Amino acid sequence: MDIQKIIDYLKAYDGPEIKLMEVCGTHTASIFKNGIRSLISPKIKLISGPGCPVCVTPAAYIDKCIEYAMKPDHVLLSFGDMMKVPGSEDSLSSAKGKGARVKLMYSPFEAIELAEKNPETTYVVAAVGFETTVPSYGLMIGQAAEKGIRNIKLVTALKTIIPALQWICENEPDIDGFICPGHVSVIIGSHVYEDMAEKYNKPFVVAGFEAEHILAVIYDIVWQLQRGEGHVKNLYRNAVRDDGNLKAQEVIEKYFEPGQAVWRGLGSIPGSGLYLKDEYSVYDGGSRGLDKDLELPEGCQCANVITGRKNPDECPMFGTGCDPVHPFGPCMVSAEGACGIWFRNKRS
Repeated sequence: MDIQKIIDYLKAYDGPEIKLMEVCGTHTASIFKNGIRSLISPKIKLISGPGCPVCVTPAAYIDKCIEYAMKPDHVLLSFGDMMKVPGSEDSLSSAKGKGARVKLMYSPFEAIELAEKNPETTYVVAAVGFETTVPSYGLMIGQAAEKGIRNIKLVTALKTIIPALQWICENEPDIDGFICPGHVSVIIGSHVYEDMAEKYNKPFVVAGFEAEHILAVIYDIVWQLQRGEGHVKNLYRNAVRDDGNLKAQEVIEKYFEPGQAVWRGLGSIPGSGLYLKDEYSVYDGGSRGLDKDLELPEGCQCANVITGRKNPDECPMFGTGCDPVHPFGPCMVSAEGACGIWFRNKRS
């Protein structure tokens, strides 16, 4: 269908209010960038989801990373978007100011070179992410094992998106359909959403990131809902296969196994975490013990944001007690965090 006809259809929609969750933070950013809300009916509500791995990383994980960074002969390697995520007392950034040895990395494979050059130092990799980034951590561990390198540890906050979406479906029944994450779906495929679509009779449609992609997905979901249908559609076929990236899945299955994990704001979800298998336990930095569900700071609305109960600007701290420079909650920290995206776009 012509894109203008899609816009006309969505703009003219005047049925019951529809709530659609864009799971991925990159979709949230694209929706703002392209003014998608101005092109659709106000009765079609677009809400954020739990698709930002930094945002759902529990405070206990940050505390564990800081503990390692403060140990003699240890260096923590982390991506930059983790630096300001609040732990129970400090962030990595504030801990670094107190003497913690924290080094920014741009690739997990940097740990290999550093560990080879400095065998007296243990390099602890803060491994955070969804299925998109998990294979790189697995391949890095495989390379370390082949070279006989033992002074590398992973502290993992690796998560899988399907259990979280099942949690959302069970606990937030007023969400009518899902804009499925593009990057994660490249790895896991589109077929994995079929059980949920059938069980909950809700559309799950995989989207790309251009304006036309997102509008087409919204159109498809609204069209399904008007007919009482709930199917899986893959509208990002140039990147996403129905069965996903099988080689990447094999890497994940070789090095990791599922287990219970805590999602900040959602609580503990069975089978939603990925942990190194026993044969690679020499590289495990104690990831399985990080299941303490610490509460968000009093007044923080991040839990309501990632479940779609509130928009970020409905939080009384939005832009006052919480902003990207001084984040109070995790959703304001990452480039994929809903609060940070709303703040940057609302103020631009």
